[in-house]
Amino acid sequence: MALVKAGVVVLDCAEPEKLAEFYKELLEAEQTEENANRVEIRGADGIRLAFRRDVNATPPSWPRPENALQAHLDFMVEDLDEAERKVVGLGGRPLETKDATGPYEERGYADPAGHSFTLRLVASTAPKQG
Repeated sequence: MALVKAGVVVLDCAEPEKLAEFYKELLEAEQTEENANRVEIRGADGIRLAFRRDVNATPPSWPRPENALQAHLDFMVEDLDEAERKVVGLGGRPLETKDATGPYEERGYADPAGHSFTLRLVASTAPKQG
């Protein structure tokens, strides 16, 4: 029998309720736990994220070297443009990167609290038409 039953990625932030709402909408998730200092959500595919209150939290500065990337999340999507519109509409922002010209298989963003994450294109498994 496994000693550890599940893992949860926890992001520190000043306002866990607001950040949980951003990811809840982005992932079409449900809230599973909330107390004074922590909110947890679970997406339909089982992904679990929690947001812990830390009034002194400072976001990573990626891609700048000071206070560099501490951790980031990758989310697989079928349509990068549609996913980007949703991220921006929920209050996220695209991150500046060098040489970001042309179509890419992934794009970097920051959530409203400044944590970085990546939208990564999932290759279609449907048979080619025509």
